[in-house]
Amino acid sequence: MKKECVAMLLAGGQGSRLYALTRDMAKPGVPFGGKYRIIDFPLSNCANSGIDTIGVLTQYRPLQLNSYIGSGAAWDLDSNEGGTYILPPYQSSGESGSWFKGTADAIYQNIGFLDLYDPEYVVILSGDHIYKMDYSDMLAVHKKNNADCTISVLRVPMADACRFGIMTLDDGGRICRFTEKPKEPDSDLASMGIYIFTWSKLRAYLMADAADPNSENDFGKNIIPKMLDAGERMYPYFFEGYWRDVGTIDSFWDANMDMLSATIFDLYDESWPIRANSPKNIPQYIGEKAEISHSIITEGCEIHGSVENSVLAAAVTVEEGALVEYSILMPGVRVESGAKVSYAIIGENTVIESGSTVGEAPDGTADWGVATCGPNIRIGKGLSVPAGAMVYETPEVKK
Repeated sequence: MKKECVAMLLAGGQGSRLYALTRDMAKPGVPFGGKYRIIDFPLSNCANSGIDTIGVLTQYRPLQLNSYIGSGAAWDLDSNEGGTYILPPYQSSGESGSWFKGTADAIYQNIGFLDLYDPEYVVILSGDHIYKMDYSDMLAVHKKNNADCTISVLRVPMADACRFGIMTLDDGGRICRFTEKPKEPDSDLASMGIYIFTWSKLRAYLMADAADPNSENDFGKNIIPKMLDAGERMYPYFFEGYWRDVGTIDSFWDANMDMLSATIFDLYDESWPIRANSPKNIPQYIGEKAEISHSIITEGCEIHGSVENSVLAAAVTVEEGALVEYSILMPGVRVESGAKVSYAIIGENTVIESGSTVGEAPDGTADWGVATCGPNIRIGKGLSVPAGAMVYETPEVKK
């Protein structure tokens, strides 16, 4: 069945800098914003943009993510004429088989899937960014420019430009230079890792890249520079909305805090809904002694203590006398009476026992950071997890 445009969503990242949260799951599957998981944002963008055929390329710890996506029905992406397809690495007859070597290799290994739909255009997306974007607007720009490749760009402070792929434009507005994480950037136009390619052109470059033993099989390091060297028509798509790469603990915490402000990121915009495969939960319960201010409280929560400036996912319990402030609590967390969670991220089903403290308010020192506890652990009575600490397993309680 021929499609004009197919999306390929790269969702196999390990997220090593979030390791307390990603030890048992891929980064795109990490809970976010109370009701969601990170991958809900690009999937919802596809649905809202009218793209109904999506290949989701999984790799690291894919089981929970695969189960979560299912048929794509939660995002209205399970139509008979399209659908959401999980595409893990595989071993072909006569081949040794391997994980995806890079972003370009991930698409190369799935050329057969794309050929089934024979698309005019392919959108390449990352599964670990928080943003809203109408990909149909970007596709319209691609068509208008008769482009071979269009790259979504965001202006960033020059001091931060060295952390991104940076583009330089010629006088006609075409991309004339692309440098991956330059030490001395000459532009503030940063790649968002969102590309639209004319498929016939990209297919040829993927084949050539796969045959090059010296290639790192990466879009930013190999495919895009080779296309520029060959004089292909490459243009930017300027994006001015909210976008966050949640690849670090600090950026993950910041982005969750942003969800508390509709002026920064509006989760309640009915014209662009962010959908999720949310479990069925009982209503939230707020006890008579509970104190809640400026927070997201999701279904199934039971609150008897104090919650301030925080994001609580489904089925979180905060007992009487407990305090949660400036923190992200993932599904099933329990904070017992007398415990304090401050400027922290708490993984799924973790218990903070009575009298324990996790994290502390910023003190202005360089070594301060957000405290993080992984999923399915217990912070025993009276224990203290300092600011910036990352706890992977239940700590031993000294007798």
